[in-house]
Amino acid sequence: MVSIPGGTFTMGCTSEQGSDCDDDEEPAHQVTLSSFKIGKYEVTQAEWKAVMGENPSRFSGCDQCPVEQVRWDDVQEFLKKLNQLTGGNYRLPTEAEWEYAARGGQKSQQNKFAGSQNLDGVGWYTSNSGSKTHPVGGKTPNELGIYDMSGNVWEWCADHWHENYKGAPTDGRAWTSGGDSARRVVRGILGQCRLVLPCFRSPGTAPISGASATVSGWPRTNPLYFLFFYPFPVRRSFCEGGVNLSER
Repeated sequence: MVSIPGGTFTMGCTSEQGSDCDDDEEPAHQVTLSSFKIGKYEVTQAEWKAVMGENPSRFSGCDQCPVEQVRWDDVQEFLKKLNQLTGGNYRLPTEAEWEYAARGGQKSQQNKFAGSQNLDGVGWYTSNSGSKTHPVGGKTPNELGIYDMSGNVWEWCADHWHENYKGAPTDGRAWTSGGDSARRVVRGILGQCRLVLPCFRSPGTAPISGASATVSGWPRTNPLYFLFFYPFPVRRSFCEGGVNLSER
């Protein structure tokens, strides 16, 4: 786990994105967070199997690749078992924590991607992934020493889905009042982007590669874009993605 000192940052559509902002990334707003910890790497297939006894990943056979095709509810069970085994207090990051960490926290260099202006240097995506996941930590980390926050797999957050940031918390807590509790936010595959996957539409696994994107969003509002353009296995009526962990 990487310790992230608290601080204040602007969340949402910011100047690093140029013209790549979407309406649902508005309004940009100041958020002040307390210190927290977040995983240096995405949760691997080996780690998931050690806790859960099985590996649901489509790209299995790679212990150090990130686990994928895990539902939000699966992650809650994983966290419950992990905390029982370790005595820890692991949880999913809030969306604000995730974005603050991806931007580099107090060490941010205002990069377009998580740790660089060059996506190839920090992330696996359409043009370099070969349409598969890759072992965690294979690219350059961001300013805080965190790997794969741009690319490889989507990462679940704790927050409910809201259509925009109007009324969003300014203290970094998970936004679980209002919104749509049947849908949760995932982050990370397209730069540092934000996307909703609707759990009741059975979209299957989130894609492991995608087009280039900027610091906070692309296309956050339209999950059907991914249903149409990215064919992938459907597995029951839940969303599926990858995992990074936070700790209180």
